[in-house]
Amino acid sequence: MLSGLSGCVTATSHTPGLTTASSSGTKPMFPTEADIRALAGKPVGTVLRRDRIPTSLKNATAWRIEYVSKDSHGKPQRVSGLVVAPNSSKANRPVLTWCHGTTGIGDAGCPSALPDPARELSTYFEADSTAQIDYGVPGSQRFLDAGWIVCATDYQGLGSPGMHQYTVNRSNALDGLTLVHAVRNMNLGAGTQVGCMGWSQGGGAAVTMAELEAEDFGDLKLIGVVGMSPAVAKFGLMDPTGVGTALKDPTVPPDSHLVMLLCGHAAANPDLKLSDVFTPLGEEIVLKAWNHQPVHHINDTIGRLFRLHGPILKSKMENFARWEAAIMAGSGGQKRPIAPVLVCVDGFMGGTAVPVPWQRAYIAAAEKMGGSITTREYPKDDHFSLPGSCIGECFAWLNARL
Repeated sequence: MLSGLSGCVTATSHTPGLTTASSSGTKPMFPTEADIRALAGKPVGTVLRRDRIPTSLKNATAWRIEYVSKDSHGKPQRVSGLVVAPNSSKANRPVLTWCHGTTGIGDAGCPSALPDPARELSTYFEADSTAQIDYGVPGSQRFLDAGWIVCATDYQGLGSPGMHQYTVNRSNALDGLTLVHAVRNMNLGAGTQVGCMGWSQGGGAAVTMAELEAEDFGDLKLIGVVGMSPAVAKFGLMDPTGVGTALKDPTVPPDSHLVMLLCGHAAANPDLKLSDVFTPLGEEIVLKAWNHQPVHHINDTIGRLFRLHGPILKSKMENFARWEAAIMAGSGGQKRPIAPVLVCVDGFMGGTAVPVPWQRAYIAAAEKMGGSITTREYPKDDHFSLPGSCIGECFAWLNARL
């Protein structure tokens, strides 16, 4: 084992309650029995905690809340998120639920834990960025001024028990939808009309929200979803290019997105073992870093230690058919969308995070299933400029559907 990673918990298999050392203490990789018992009997959308927080958005009030959600297997989950409502009093307001892009798989990736989290989108790669992750909601002020309530899930595991089920599209979509049920329980004048926007990982969650079951919606009506550069897991698995290249070639250092995808699906499926796919080095890095290194930090860690010490992923992955089945089962792109979908494609350099072929594969599959899909091309935008460039069109498209 690496001397530089001494003190971390080393394990050869996933077991409930497995823990990992972190800078903020020890956090189990799975919700504990006590976590599960605390949610017993509480329906999804139950508000567990509600704290008013400052916001730089005008004529609005913001809260950080914790609420009950569930994952793709129906297991209850404690999740945090943001709710921002216009100050004026009005009934039957539409609700926008935002599904954020990749931030990490542990507490270091929690958007609502940052200063002034109820704000317009701030991205890591901008020159004026002061945070290690992207956070905020693009177009927040436009939606609030138009009378919408805006909410944004952190997703399960980011600031709440367990490792985040990263790119398990169905789990992520459920976190975004159950947050709307929580908003309805806050007496803010929320109505039943729901619009969803998501970007990257959250783009995959957004389009998958239109594939959830009728009982997940209850009395809510999904009027439309926007997927900005949507990362739908099954299409990345079917076309292992871009960040998926290391699945075919273990001599390539795996991008953190691929590492987190594997970890996220193991978090959703405890029968999957990290040791199936990771070398001892890779497993040790994950167990040490997952909770306190956000996406770009852990990417640098993986790249450096790969160069120093060798492969992170096994050249011959074990039980990969089981992994493939789990990834496909948790993915979007499986059912005809129940609401119109707008897909915004970032075309610069073929898609700088989510390859354009993955985005187009979702569009083609959804259209083949009979979905109402509108596509907008942004050939001069990379992954991180896309939300700012397309938000005007996205707002107009959703607002017109009321």
